[in-house]
Parts: sequence; C-alpha cells; structure tokens
Amino acid sequence: MTSTALKTITLLLVDDSELVRTGLKTLLATRADGYHLNVVGEAFSVATAVTETARLKPDVVLLDIRLPDGTGFEACRQILAKLPDTRVLILTSVIDDNLVYEAMSSGAHGYLLKEINAQALWQAIVDVAAGKFILDPAVTTRVLNLVRHGAPQSEQDKLAQLSAQERRVLALVADGKTNKEIAEQMGLSDKTVKNYLSNIFEKLQISRRSQAAVLYAESRTSKPPVRP
Repeated sequence: MTSTALKTITLLLVDDSELVRTGLKTLLATRADGYHLNVVGEAFSVATAVTETARLKPDVVLLDIRLPDGTGFEACRQILAKLPDTRVLILTSVIDDNLVYEAMSSGAHGYLLKEINAQALWQAIVDVAAGKFILDPAVTTRVLNLVRHGAPQSEQDKLAQLSAQERRVLALVADGKTNKEIAEQMGLSDKTVKNYLSNIFEKLQISRRSQAAVLYAESRTSKPPVRP
C-alpha cells in the first residue's frame, strides 16, 4: 500500500517522563498497516495536556494518570469539556480498582497498561480513534467486579427504563461497536442509532459511551442466577 493511501491518526502524548514519550514516538512510528500514527505534540502535565489538546486538536490523546500538577482524570475531564470529540486513551503502569473506575467516570475511552505490546497498543489506538471503547484484558474483570459491588441500586433501576431495542443498542455499545457498525448489524440508519443513543443517555443520565458500557456490564454481572 502506498503512503498516499494511508489514513492518518494524530496523537498527543501526555506523560511526565521524557524517556517514555520518546519511546512511544519511536514505537508508534514503526507501525503502518493502513494507518499513519502521527505524533503531533507532547505534554507533561495536566495544564500542558489541556493547552496542547486545544491547540493541536489531535484525534487521540494518550494519557498517563500520574502527572506533576494533578491526575490524568482531571486532564481528561477538562479536555472533553472543551473538545468532546477528542478520544482519550489512558496508558499507565497503575492497576487499581478505584483508579480504573474513575477513569471511566471521567469519560476516558479506554484504559491500557504500559506492559502492553507494540502491536496491541497500535491496534488499540486505531480502534479508539474509530469510536470503540478499549479495556486492557487485565483490567476488565476488575472493572466488572467493582461495578457489580459498588454501583448503587438506582443505577440498576435506570436500565429497566430502556426498551428492548434500546437495550440491544446498549449491548453493542458495550461491545465496542461504532454507530456505523451498530446501524449495519441492526439494519438501521446512522441517524436512528444516534436517536436511540440520545434516548439511552437521557434515561441513564449519562453523557459518555464508556459510562454506558460500564452500566451495561454491571447489569449483566448482577443478574440473579437462573434456578433449575
């Protein structure tokens, strides 16, 4: 495939370690299977992350949690408040139940550990840029357990308000499908899917696909066992 056929995904790297940022730039530059991952900027703090995102408007922000002037969650909230179409992917060495849950609550579109290999990281960036929601396999079970034990009953009650069709859409959102993929699978138009999502978000009182995915996961894991 020629370079002119490649689709470019622009990235902002946010990490307080210059060594980590340099390593990521080198690693991501080695992958080009149909995509060109273009690192357009770097940041080392919450303040610079927000400023550089507003200035550069990258497709994806690759964001660490531990920053010198705050947390990646604060940066994520501020970034999405100003640029809601930006995709935010947490990349950290920390695996902690509360931190994972806070990442999802802040609106992050994925949570990965730095132990991830190069190909998996590259694919995760491509998937997140395409509208999917990504969780590191080592994190998924922890999130489900936390949501199952920690979500208030009122959140479970909200799910009962959804129609059967809305629940189908929600299930596909939780599976990481984009609006286009949902429309194709359900035989609907993109506009109809957007309308369903708007209704779902309003009923569940949420604003992010990641929040919808967590709520759906909670509903699946908290169901009582079927008796013989």
